[in-house]
Amino acid sequence: MDRYAYLATGRLATLMQGLTRLRVRLHNRTFIPGGSVVFVVNRFTRLETLLVPFHLCRLTGSPVWSLADSSFCAPPFENLLLRAGTVCTANPDRERQMVKPLLAGQANWVTYLDENAGPGSSAESRTGNLLLHPAALAVRTEFYRQRLLRLSRSAPDEVARIAELLQMEPVAAEGRKIFLVPVNLSCYPLRARDKVLVFLAELFSEGAAPRTEEILSEGTMLFSSVDIDMRFGAPLEVTDFLAHPLIQRDIRSLLPLDFDRKLSSLPLLRQGVKRLMDLCLARLHAATTINHDHLFASLLSAIPLRSIGEEDFRRRIYLLASSVKERGVPCHRTLEKDQVALLTDDRHHRYRDFLEVAEEKGGVTQIGERLVKGGHDPVGDPLKLLAHQVRPLQVLQREVWKVAWMPEWLVRRRVVERVERQALAEFDEDYSRFSRPKERKGRDIGAPLLLKGRSRDLGVVLVHGFLAAPAEVAELARYLHSQGLWVYLVRLKGHGTAPEDLALRTRKDWMESVDRGYALMKGICRAVVLGGFSFGGGIALDCASRVRGVAGVFAVCPPHRLMDISSRFVPAMAVWNRVMHFLKLRGVKMEYAQIVPERPQINYHRLPIRAVWELELFMRQLERKLAAISVPALVVQADFDPVVDPRGSRRLFEMLGSGEKKYRIFPRRRHGILAGEGAEEVHAAIAEFVRNLAASGREGRVVDPRVALVGKMFTIACKSATRGIWLRSQR
Repeated sequence: MDRYAYLATGRLATLMQGLTRLRVRLHNRTFIPGGSVVFVVNRFTRLETLLVPFHLCRLTGSPVWSLADSSFCAPPFENLLLRAGTVCTANPDRERQMVKPLLAGQANWVTYLDENAGPGSSAESRTGNLLLHPAALAVRTEFYRQRLLRLSRSAPDEVARIAELLQMEPVAAEGRKIFLVPVNLSCYPLRARDKVLVFLAELFSEGAAPRTEEILSEGTMLFSSVDIDMRFGAPLEVTDFLAHPLIQRDIRSLLPLDFDRKLSSLPLLRQGVKRLMDLCLARLHAATTINHDHLFASLLSAIPLRSIGEEDFRRRIYLLASSVKERGVPCHRTLEKDQVALLTDDRHHRYRDFLEVAEEKGGVTQIGERLVKGGHDPVGDPLKLLAHQVRPLQVLQREVWKVAWMPEWLVRRRVVERVERQALAEFDEDYSRFSRPKERKGRDIGAPLLLKGRSRDLGVVLVHGFLAAPAEVAELARYLHSQGLWVYLVRLKGHGTAPEDLALRTRKDWMESVDRGYALMKGICRAVVLGGFSFGGGIALDCASRVRGVAGVFAVCPPHRLMDISSRFVPAMAVWNRVMHFLKLRGVKMEYAQIVPERPQINYHRLPIRAVWELELFMRQLERKLAAISVPALVVQADFDPVVDPRGSRRLFEMLGSGEKKYRIFPRRRHGILAGEGAEEVHAAIAEFVRNLAASGREGRVVDPRVALVGKMFTIACKSATRGIWLRSQR
């Protein structure tokens, strides 16, 4: 057993190149003690049997060998595991091979458990021997260690006998106490992990051609797509579990004793093993790194009904993912970010990837817009196993059951409240951090705003332009609100505060801001129209191209090519700034350009060069997305716009893939046509477009008035009853 034996063959070298590309994140490294360690790992597959010793060896700097199930030692993996320093449970010499390295300080050991392992249960039935439990191995080794230490002077013959039994030099490992360290492995996503296992099987299958180039390219791609969180639990010192006087009496006995004989303290040792294992498992489960697959599987399992609407399910996942972060549960890095994409286009494919696995394994069937849970035996179902892994986490389970049993109307309300609160809190934080007295604008200029309407049939999300703030579209918002519509004014990140804030933002931040506005309005109204002014119109078009379910979109003076001559030099200045930063010549960098804004009470007076470069990149990407827009669209343009070339907005309009689109041009000699003289005419044109969308939506819903009345009364009664039950449960 040699840790360098990994590199013995070409295929093993290929495997190692793959293992080094796995995104393994280590947490709580300080929990690894200085003595001899038995690592207890929660996963039990060939991937982990190869992966964990490799990374632990790199972390600790000493050899780490592993105990693997005998079924893993069958071809084609037998030679691979043996070269990796693995001992199979069927090996008759396993006791000496495991205890000796721990006593002599030659190596640490890794043992693997099923998720539901425990003394006297699945792990014991797997090995058929209690002494193969990690806790039993640690207790046995510590028993020998203390016995060698205590008898080194009083009974040298017994020390020699034990040393001969273990085929080692008679040493008293005084400084090498035995520790049990829980290690929780969480692989994400589930789909990528399954592909890696298939790849390993093909790589080491009998009679397979090497195909080195294909293996290298495919293996690199597969391994680099897997995230593995390796989180260590607090170590357990085994000495504490051998403190009973009867156990200490057997340790000091001069008779030739070992575990194969009927020790008088054997029942106490078994009890100690059970207590040690229970405590180890508790710490093992507490170290679980929660990821999206855990949340999807847990929520799906806890939902009381057989089916659930897809939109409702994604809202519940959003609430669950957001609340888990606040409860201090260890989370995968993807849960540390904003989860608004779950409510919109799922651009990170969290929901899509899970749904593919769920449908493939038979756990879920998608029928139209609803998800129907499978009713088959859960044994072997990866979704049920994922939910089972996190069942001991009581904090998580409380959140799962609270969200699963929450009525749909309350889920909508909670999503709206959370999204609105998050947007306001983000603005307050940025305003306090970046705003300067000389350039500071009122909080009401930059804060996002929700205007409540009279009907929930249709709502409008408005997006302001570049260098501006929500107040830029406030006049249009008030006009639409006077028509009875719900209106939400989005604040794009970096705006409404200071240019220094905008200089730190990217096009992804701006897209996320609009997605958040859409998610908020979609939780209130049945249909949502997106609209924006100038650059905000481009952001609205981008959202309409990505998000399914948008009722319509309008853009006022949307940019395609800017007529500002200074904008032509932005790419060159951005490159110049990067060169100067590399050369540490910060005084030469041109980070901001002074401008004269059209509305100085709202717009910035300084233009961050980096932000304009992000704007240019965004517009290049938007051009490729315009053909994907299929919803009704309206483009409004001033014919003598000094900022946006009308010919460019016309080309943008022609690129739209919508079958129902309209181009309106107004005789204006300014860019900001939503405010000032003649703005009412533009407002009226936009309101007419929105009213037509609302009317077409109502025509599509043909409902008997009597049925509608009964349904409304039933809904009110259900809301009252569920709200009363919910309030009582909260008390």
